[in-house]
Amino acid sequence: MSDIETKLAAARTRLILDKPFLGALVLRLPMIAADEGWCPTTATDARSFYYNAEYIRALSLDQTQFVLAHEALHCALSHFARRQHRIQHRWDLACDFAVNPLLADDGLRPPPNAVMVSQYQGMTAEEIYPLLDENDQTETLDRHVYDSEQQGGSQAPPPPGDKGKRGGHADEGGDQESTGGPGRPDQDPQSGGSASGQPQAQNAAGNAASRPPPLTPDERETLAVQWQQRTAGAAQQALQAGKLGGALARMIDHLLQPQLPWRMLLARYMSGVARDDFTYMRPSRREGTALLPSLRSAQVDLVVAIDTSGSVKDNEIQEFITEIEALKGQARARVTLLACDAQLAQGVPWVFEPWEELRLPASIKGGGGTDFRPVFDWVERNGLRPDLLVYFTDAEGDLPECEPGYPVIWLVKGKQKVPWGQRVQLN
Repeated sequence: MSDIETKLAAARTRLILDKPFLGALVLRLPMIAADEGWCPTTATDARSFYYNAEYIRALSLDQTQFVLAHEALHCALSHFARRQHRIQHRWDLACDFAVNPLLADDGLRPPPNAVMVSQYQGMTAEEIYPLLDENDQTETLDRHVYDSEQQGGSQAPPPPGDKGKRGGHADEGGDQESTGGPGRPDQDPQSGGSASGQPQAQNAAGNAASRPPPLTPDERETLAVQWQQRTAGAAQQALQAGKLGGALARMIDHLLQPQLPWRMLLARYMSGVARDDFTYMRPSRREGTALLPSLRSAQVDLVVAIDTSGSVKDNEIQEFITEIEALKGQARARVTLLACDAQLAQGVPWVFEPWEELRLPASIKGGGGTDFRPVFDWVERNGLRPDLLVYFTDAEGDLPECEPGYPVIWLVKGKQKVPWGQRVQLN
């Protein structure tokens, strides 16, 4: 095993020097030789890196770097905590389709069994998942052993001849200490690696490690927080060294953005423009001598623009309209509704008074390209100065060069940035 351990240590060292972001993440995963019965290639349980010695022996040093970074990036992107209701095999495959192109674009050389499809470039696992065929049995590069079909439940071991397939679970004799998890006497609690910093070729019993049990909900939640902190720290160090960029940097930046509920943020901004206030102006003498606060209100002028290009789905638009309707009543807002893809829809504007129900006209047609300028040009031509303009979009289109003289909120579906205005992420 010494030559395998040397190769893994060399690959990890080269990652630290050449790819400090990925290298810092790989350092958090102790490297443990695994039983080939359940680990034909490599695997992770979000605590350790498991490897089949013969598989590593067949890889070049460059390919070994790839598989190390592959497991670390699964952990950094919290794939172990994001599956929710999704089918495990399909989710595992979506995660591999999301990770492998990021590593290849960063200059790492994938092994022959790495799955990559160009159309999934730059997409998250959640975006890729619905695009996969339900019966797609493509093999992933590795084994994701942090999960089970019951989200942490137990299943019987796979039958003979079915070893190495997804859906198999821990051997009945496997214990927690053999996974490289918390409590291992030879593990450095700060780095996540062994005290010696070398790959761990065997478990405590002196044999190749058996398959670890799936994570419990509490373990999953704790590890998600830990990996987010590790990822943020690694990204900051790599950015300072000027060695983090491209699609990987954009994906990590999107992941680390605060993910607050968009309804809460939208309600906060709309409440901020509501013209409700208390006044202590002296009342009429008929009302007495006491000065008591009285509520005064004024109508809020709100412009709501909807991107009707092909990338925004009808059910998403309807959900957005429903939320605006709920908030409109609270803010006593007069809503001017506009719809636009590359140009304004026929029939605009649709105006709704505070007491009228906000609804989407049935005659709206879209599906073309995206251009935001017609909306702002229309507002300017009509001499409007709204208290707030809310634009629901994927933000992929042509924007005006100059920011208008009124507040704008972009409710964005996707990862696209906006040059001005307040951006609210649609989760």
